[in-house]
Amino acid sequence: MMVFSSHKLVFLSVPKTGTTAWQAALAPHASMIVRGPPELKHAPVFRYNRFFRPAIEKFIGADLHVIAVMRDPVDWLGSWYRYRRRPVLSGKPTSTEGMSFDDFVRAYVQRDQPPFANVGSQSKFLERQRNGTAATHVFRYDDPAALTSYLETRLGARVATEWLNASPPEPLSLSHDTDDILRRTYAPDFRLYASIGVDGSYVAEEHPSPIN
Repeated sequence: MMVFSSHKLVFLSVPKTGTTAWQAALAPHASMIVRGPPELKHAPVFRYNRFFRPAIEKFIGADLHVIAVMRDPVDWLGSWYRYRRRPVLSGKPTSTEGMSFDDFVRAYVQRDQPPFANVGSQSKFLERQRNGTAATHVFRYDDPAALTSYLETRLGARVATEWLNASPPEPLSLSHDTDDILRRTYAPDFRLYASIGVDGSYVAEEHPSPIN
């Protein structure tokens, strides 16, 4: 998470959406960067609302812009799958070593997810809170130009990013049945992603829980 006090801007860090690259590019403009632990660096809307928002609004003001990046749900899962194939995780419950992407997604859609498939969901991360707290803008991961344009206008400065902390490329494929189950079980994620406009507008759901 990053805070830009003079620009009244908060940038939430959805995991696996280029967080490291954006932090590196925007560090000179940020008044606060939460780099760790992961629970705070990647604070979802509910945690931002409960712990960060009251303090930030007290000292900066209430009319904040809160932005985030969202990735295509299948591509997002693919990034988690690749990330957890790292040799350092070999033999651990969170490792995806030795399994196919299809097997990983099959585990992800279960009600009781094994540790390697317990990665949350982007729609849950961005869930609008009962008091109305939500991201004001959400940008697509695969359209960095839209976010760059927004940031350059908001910050009044040029923004250039580099690809950092990327997982190794790996072919991803899902069977028709697995893809269908994923899209039905995590329909809120697909609806949210499909609703995102080039200007960062989107349709937020208050309780986008999976159906499983």
